[in-house]
Amino acid sequence: MLVAVSLAWGVSWPALKIALNDIPPFSMRVGTSGLATVVLFALALLRRRNMRIHSSVAAVHLVVAGCLNIACFTLFSAFAQLATATSRVAVLAYTMPIWAALFAYPILGERLNVICAISLLLCAAGLTVLIYPLLGSSDLIGLVLALATAVSWAAGTVYLKWARIDADPMAISAWQLVVALVVTFAGALTFEGSLHLWPAPARALWALAFSGLVGSAFAYVLWFEVVRRLPATTAALGLLSVPVIGIVASVLILGERLTVADIVGSALILTAAASVLLAPNARSSETAPIEQ
Repeated sequence: MLVAVSLAWGVSWPALKIALNDIPPFSMRVGTSGLATVVLFALALLRRRNMRIHSSVAAVHLVVAGCLNIACFTLFSAFAQLATATSRVAVLAYTMPIWAALFAYPILGERLNVICAISLLLCAAGLTVLIYPLLGSSDLIGLVLALATAVSWAAGTVYLKWARIDADPMAISAWQLVVALVVTFAGALTFEGSLHLWPAPARALWALAFSGLVGSAFAYVLWFEVVRRLPATTAALGLLSVPVIGIVASVLILGERLTVADIVGSALILTAAASVLLAPNARSSETAPIEQ
């Protein structure tokens, strides 16, 4: 199941890029979030899961978490893919454990240990290797947005742990998707005038459907089972294969070419993320990743 989740999320990165070639980013994200929301609520109904949120305070927490974990993640990653290579975005998005460790220090009181310090140095080195050849190019905007993707995901992860929402895990994920759907729909009306999902080439629509159904809904259902059966850190470390799969899929499907800087920088960054997850206080791995 962990392999299937990793494949679903990894292949979703080039699929999103294909959809973005013909569908504007806000409309595209309305499509993926909408499909995932409908499927997740339908599955919850079939499984008789309790989807109620029992207090207004918990509802407010879910709105904040949904904006950070899903709305910001999905929109930042989409605009990042329009500005730079999908393979770079996939790698930088998974620097999340590093930023989560930094946020957890003042908010959750988790100490930064030697492993975290080494991880930060490795991440800084990896970013330097990635960024230096791109100085003066428009790709820098994409890298900044990709980092914003990771930072928003990390902030949402730590916020959820701080809020301690008392609800079914599937309900927490599904309602965050609803929040993201509302935000992206409002963005589509504001910045794109209306939804632009049709007419669109079949290739783009298939890619959108894959991202929404397989990369989000299907992967979520499997992820719930993975978290239930495996230790959280084991599951999170397994998901570090997602950016690797994303890189390989981007090369094979999109025809992207990796430079030496891409390979070295990505290796350093993924090593840094793995080191944070292996640290004794790496609690950020306990929260399920959000939809792609």
